[in-house]
Amino acid sequence: MKDIYLTPEKAAEYFKKIETACKRENGKLWGKNLYGPVMFVDRETRKIVANLPDKDGILKEKDGIYTGTYPRELIINTIPVHFGGTLFAMAPLPNEEDEFRIVTRAIHSLFHRFQETVGYTSSGYNTANMDEKNARLWIKLEWRALRKAIETEGPGQQVAIRDALVFRGSNHELYQNYTADEIRFENYEGLATFTYLMISTNSPEEYKTRLLEYLDRIYSYQSYARSYGNIHGALYATLMHRKGFDFKTIQSENVDLGKIVRELYDIQLPLVCRDVAGSLALNYDIEIIQEEENKREMEIRDQIDRQVSTFIEKPVIYFELESPYFDFEPEDIRPLGSYGTLYSRMRISDNWGKLTVEKGGCLVSNNFKFLRVSAKGFKVNKNRYEGEGWHLILDGDWEIVQVDQNYLVSKLMP
Repeated sequence: MKDIYLTPEKAAEYFKKIETACKRENGKLWGKNLYGPVMFVDRETRKIVANLPDKDGILKEKDGIYTGTYPRELIINTIPVHFGGTLFAMAPLPNEEDEFRIVTRAIHSLFHRFQETVGYTSSGYNTANMDEKNARLWIKLEWRALRKAIETEGPGQQVAIRDALVFRGSNHELYQNYTADEIRFENYEGLATFTYLMISTNSPEEYKTRLLEYLDRIYSYQSYARSYGNIHGALYATLMHRKGFDFKTIQSENVDLGKIVRELYDIQLPLVCRDVAGSLALNYDIEIIQEEENKREMEIRDQIDRQVSTFIEKPVIYFELESPYFDFEPEDIRPLGSYGTLYSRMRISDNWGKLTVEKGGCLVSNNFKFLRVSAKGFKVNKNRYEGEGWHLILDGDWEIVQVDQNYLVSKLMP
């Protein structure tokens, strides 16, 4: 399907749309036109279609379009990548042609490419707490208040912003050990969302529509741990932009966007936000939110009943995560309570090699230290290992050893 629409002619059209959008914005937000080397990559065939050559000449040119193949051992995601001596923005293609998603994924990665060139990169974050019921209650209340703040003006907006910051403060008070990671997530991915929406939309009305549609989409997810920051930072950045904030002054991923909004709108907060948050929650349909979360907990219990034998009781293969990089779609995530998070499809690279899970899923622990897949259908062919729905390319310094009925990915002893 993707090979049909990703013709060089079609790619050239997309590159032109991306360049035109970036040129129209022309650095007003960040002080630099973000357009630069971009590669579209097909996840299945790993075909590359790029707008510019790489320094090493790996990509082949025809009619101003550069093509090649992305190495199978590398992860595909909306991140900047060094390929052939050139820093490219990477845009994974969606399964079906969707112009808005294709263009915005490219601009998303172009923004991350810009961040890397100025030394503002993500150091990683763990926001597993965002799948706990209390955290989800606070975040949903905060989203409802932020939506109201974006849709209104005057005194009503001021009150909504205050309420959002009270709910934010309540979450930070409850999960102090996660606050720094939450802020990094909101900054790195939320500012990317804000930027690509600002650049790719043609009016404030279209921007607001797209922003709130994305909020609704993420709101519906069963897991927020790997997705909430994408919209959360964008909501605060929207309020910052309305006050004329100079985004060029942001030099670090550790800047608290909520604090900036509080200062811009001159919001006064109580010393302990949870002292007043409960009464404010009555204004934001807390009973409906609680019903949603109770339903979610029932669904999770059902999922655990169905999945626990696959990943807990039956023979499995264990991976220890040392410096992982994940590639997944947020809608493919299902929390399984204390057991961890189920990713129905995912690609992950680590020191031991590259694992691709296409169906059946894999279970990642809540602390992102361990991963397991079912050992059903497990077989070996040289350094390629596979089971039902997954395959693994293992680095030469690693092996899979059997421990009782299960298996463990282990580094070879010197």
